[in-house]
Amino acid sequence: MPFIIYKMRSIAFIILHCSATRCDRRYSFNDCKRDHVKNRKFKDIGYHWYIERDGTICKGRPEEQAGAHCKERNKHSIGVCYEGGLDENGRPADTRTQAQKDSLFDLLIQLHQRYPRAVIMGHHEFNPLKDCPCFDAEEYRQIFST
Repeated sequence: MPFIIYKMRSIAFIILHCSATRCDRRYSFNDCKRDHVKNRKFKDIGYHWYIERDGTICKGRPEEQAGAHCKERNKHSIGVCYEGGLDENGRPADTRTQAQKDSLFDLLIQLHQRYPRAVIMGHHEFNPLKDCPCFDAEEYRQIFST
């Protein structure tokens, strides 16, 4: 019987994203996954983790696989996205609910245990043309720095 050996990826970054969704509209994990597969023609959702407004943490693409969330950084990163990122007028804003903030913190604890050398970054730090994740990831970088 053949077996598969997965080569563990070297993870340098945990990259935080927002779904760029208005705070008065839903864009669930299933909505995001469907959009990525159907419209963007990805083989799966581009993120490894997705946090819905109620704080539900959804497992996306397996961590063993490169994501599709940050150009030129996917090979060595884990992508985490929260539902939201735009105010009711469609402008970039930190729209995380308290449940999302709590879930993100809990998820980062787990990810930091698995990838202690990974640096937490906001997507816009790699692509200044983007506002994503619409908050400063520095607070997490300070907490989880080794």
